Amino acid sequence: MIVSIGEILIDFIAQQEGQLKDVGSFEKHAGGAPANVVVALSRLGVPSALISKVGADPFGDFLMEKLGNEGVSTEYILRDYEKHTGVVFVQLIGARPEFILYDGVAYFNIKKDDLSSVDIGKADLVHFGSVLFAREPSRSTTLDFLKEARKHVPLSYDVNIRLDLWKGREEEMFKDIEQGLKLAHIIKIGDEEMHYLKEHGINIEDFDFRLLAVTKGSRGSELYHEGTEVSIPPYRVQPVDTTGAGDAYMAALLASLWHLKKLKTLELSREELEKTGRFANLVAALSTLRRGAWSVPKIEEISSMPEVKEIYRNIKSSRNL
Repeated sequence: MIVSIGEILIDFIAQQEGQLKDVGSFEKHAGGAPANVVVALSRLGVPSALISKVGADPFGDFLMEKLGNEGVSTEYILRDYEKHTGVVFVQLIGARPEFILYDGVAYFNIKKDDLSSVDIGKADLVHFGSVLFAREPSRSTTLDFLKEARKHVPLSYDVNIRLDLWKGREEEMFKDIEQGLKLAHIIKIGDEEMHYLKEHGINIEDFDFRLLAVTKGSRGSELYHEGTEVSIPPYRVQPVDTTGAGDAYMAALLASLWHLKKLKTLELSREELEKTGRFANLVAALSTLRRGAWSVPKIEEISSMPEVKEIYRNIKSSRNL
């Protein structure tokens, strides 16, 4: 099982393209990067669970129901009677999303005692992002949990910078991102984010990761693994909505490693690295053909595609054991 810790929220996605001030209506979708990852993992045949918090409100009910319908374990999601479920408004300009996140919400109120029931022994890997670092008590709770989890399982980190959460606190953000990078065995980062961090004195290459994935949007991705570097060409589509495409890539990367039984050892040949990258690029591209962040196709729907065949064979053989 892959366990993800982080935000789950409501994405209100603009139905018209353009600036939010000009938008007349929105569609309600489930979202939040760590939640997007576990849903995509489930659709790709990997057991998954989310550690998070939602409000004791109708939006929280909606998200719990949606996760359950996706086959994601909600055992570690708590209800908050102090804070409401998180929401974000998403504007689309040329299918590229921009976000306004709201503060003071349930997922920023995760306390140490909330994680007392988490059984790390059930996990093959723990995945995390940067959003929970932005507010206490979730920041301290998350960092303490990750430090303990690292003693038992590998960690993956999607840097996923949200600058609007750190206005006037950028130096604090850089320090917390560095902590995440030091903890992670697997790192995913966009090329623009990597350049931004480098401009501020943080070089990804300086950290002791086992696998690094650099996503480049329409230009594909690059994977770095213990001296081996591979460049993966993009899978060409005409995108409708790229919300959650990076999360789809992250999930497909982890799903590929899980099905290839390489998740814990992270010992990969160049051929396996290339297969993993092609699978991740494909799933990310296909996720942009539908609106909303929970748009990854189920593995059975794409099993005949060349990039999927080896992964799908492993899934079928494990189900027959």
